[in-house]
Amino acid sequence: MKKIVEQALTTGYLSVAAQNQIRSLLQSDYDSEDLDALIILQRAVVAGDVKKEAHSQKAVVSSTAKDTASNIKLAYQVAAEIACVAAMALTLPKNTNVPPYFGA
Repeated sequence: MKKIVEQALTTGYLSVAAQNQIRSLLQSDYDSEDLDALIILQRAVVAGDVKKEAHSQKAVVSSTAKDTASNIKLAYQVAAEIACVAAMALTLPKNTNVPPYFGA
């Protein structure tokens, strides 16, 4: 997951394929570093530093678009994804041997 996030942060773009990879990884084995990376990615998307390719129309979604309805929809989607990540993080078992956070 960290490699996907690093690539998105470097290119400023997150493809549908990368989004699907992240979803797949979240359904399998992941750790706190993966969740940290995902949170950093979500913040970059919200800030407009990373553009997500739309699932349905294969177009880049811009957080600075003039269409207010699209911005509201994107904000709700991002908020839901962040809430999902937070819920998953709260269910992780405590591990005192966890390495430092990603990006720290």
